[in-house]
Amino acid sequence: MISRRLFLALTGGTLAAPSASWAADSDEEDQVPALLDHIILGCHDLDRGIDLVEENTGVRPAIGGVHPGRGTRNALLSLGERRYLEIIAPDPAQQKVVHFPQIREMREPRLIGWAVHPPNIVAIAKQLGENKIAFQGPDDGSRKRPDGGVLTWKTVNLADDRQGLLPFFIEWSADSVHPSKDAPKRCSLAYFEIMSVDPDELTLTFKRMGLDLPVQRSDKARLRALISGPKGDLGLTT
Repeated sequence: MISRRLFLALTGGTLAAPSASWAADSDEEDQVPALLDHIILGCHDLDRGIDLVEENTGVRPAIGGVHPGRGTRNALLSLGERRYLEIIAPDPAQQKVVHFPQIREMREPRLIGWAVHPPNIVAIAKQLGENKIAFQGPDDGSRKRPDGGVLTWKTVNLADDRQGLLPFFIEWSADSVHPSKDAPKRCSLAYFEIMSVDPDELTLTFKRMGLDLPVQRSDKARLRALISGPKGDLGLTT
């Protein structure tokens, strides 16, 4: 567990300047993309990821369910309105991990990706095509909840997400409850930052995808996030 300022100092970054699509919370230092849907914490053992979050924030994520045919299962933690943390790990009942296969080899949990919820995912697919950005979708997805209900959604995934630096797009079905609504609460996403050795190039890539996001200069490409809970803060990075 580390403080917010110590986390920022250790990872060598500076605070991001607000932009049109960057929504500030009540604390002017807290910057989170307005369209951010969820961040993904990958690990080889779901219990390990759950314990890490609970030990640092004081809130225990709840089991979300299994992704049939994808080889994974997850646990969820609400991070505020239409925003949540997804902890994802291999499902022992499935043989092959289709998405994020690297989680089988991960001994320590870390950020592996993030998602945004655009107003219209079909329009996003059209824009990506017009800008000659290779992608797949919109594809249907689903997950069976522990209570027996089924969540459904559509996603657009980039052919090259630069190892999780670029997001994927998700549109939840109108009859599905957004995971942030019923996942354990009392935590918030205090900070989320995108870093690159060439921020100008990455900023242009985002604009071609229809996203206006600030990018910070760094010695390597990475994501950083800070989750604040009643017990303390949890800093995460790729």
